[in-house]
Amino acid sequence: MPPAEGGVSIIVPTYREAPNIEPLVQRVFAAIRGAGVDAELVIVDDDSQDGTDRIVEGLQRDYPVRLLVRRGERGLAGAVVAGLREARFERLVVLDADLQHPPELIPDILTALARDGCDFVMATRYAGRGSVAGDWPWHRRLASRVATWLARPVAPLSDPMSGFFALTRQAWERAAPHVDAIGYKIGLELYVKARCTRPVEVPINFAARHAGASKLGMATQWAYLRHLVRLYRFRFSKAFTAAQALLIALALFILLLAVTKVAFPTRSDGVPSAYG
Repeated sequence: MPPAEGGVSIIVPTYREAPNIEPLVQRVFAAIRGAGVDAELVIVDDDSQDGTDRIVEGLQRDYPVRLLVRRGERGLAGAVVAGLREARFERLVVLDADLQHPPELIPDILTALARDGCDFVMATRYAGRGSVAGDWPWHRRLASRVATWLARPVAPLSDPMSGFFALTRQAWERAAPHVDAIGYKIGLELYVKARCTRPVEVPINFAARHAGASKLGMATQWAYLRHLVRLYRFRFSKAFTAAQALLIALALFILLLAVTKVAFPTRSDGVPSAYG
């Protein structure tokens, strides 16, 4: 079936985010309906078994929301890619389920995506009036800044780590044959693999998590560094020395984490994941 025109598909990856599902759906469609935009919300759940399916079933009476459950697979990037493949519309928006990304900004993001030549929109904490919740620990802020600096050669964006972004179907189709659904910075992956050249940034106020536990851990940080190596190789395929330079930068980053004794929070249930 060819993609429908004029609307937007909103992709939300989830894993054990049941308490956030209902407020997320309500806020998304309040924003979308206020803007008069046809939309669908695709929730891609990695078999949470936490009641997400029942919550979505109840919401389907009032909202155009679909649930795609992946069994035997887990990971934010893979969930987003699965959702993009299922999307019906030409405009594609991705955001997290934890309500740290304000759904009310979706109309502004779509306006930015409609600008002439724009192929990618990134919601940013670090440009314009963007901000981070006051209770965000200093070590998280520091790590985010360093990670942004390391990504700048392949993605000249103020916040390439953001999980709140939009792209055109044309950009997705350029990226799709090359996408590695590994890691959790899928926005960065899509930006690089689609060879986007006309991005627009929209400032956001990055809120505190609404409910549940953060899944960011040391293993996730290391996965990000390996991810960057792959993106450097893709972007600078004829200049392997760029990848070598990155390895040095990665070593410095690891040293920085050790010196500052960064202690990232982990899930209380010990489940390795990277959704928010």
